[in-house]
Amino acid sequence: MAIPAVTTEERALIKSYLLLMFIHKVFERDCRIIQESGVFKSPQLYVEVVGNGAKRAAVLLREVKQEFTKRAIKVYDIGQNQDGIHARYACRGYIGSVNILWPSFREEMLDRMRAYLGLVSLETDSSEQAHPPAAVSAR
Repeated sequence: MAIPAVTTEERALIKSYLLLMFIHKVFERDCRIIQESGVFKSPQLYVEVVGNGAKRAAVLLREVKQEFTKRAIKVYDIGQNQDGIHARYACRGYIGSVNILWPSFREEMLDRMRAYLGLVSLETDSSEQAHPPAAVSAR
């Protein structure tokens, strides 16, 4: 019997996992840089804002990992090169790979980071600014 192909939802989970991993690392690095730079008069305020974004990303990352367990998904061999992000995965016995080019990866990363920080994208119109977007769910 043939193994069913990886579903669109499972691919979206894998993509979310990669995005959340990178977002969390960026937030953590930014917190460290803000604290250590000595440039800010009150770094604790900025660290708190960015730290809250990191916490939101960590919660979502944990939820994605729980979903991975339920669906028998493992992501490994994650790397990056001049073209973008690449990773290999196993899903219900099916082995595959994913490649995401930098422009689309960065764009989605920034959109999600804005949401996790409680910011509104510059591309939204004024009616959307009255109701900021909720954090992107990985499900």
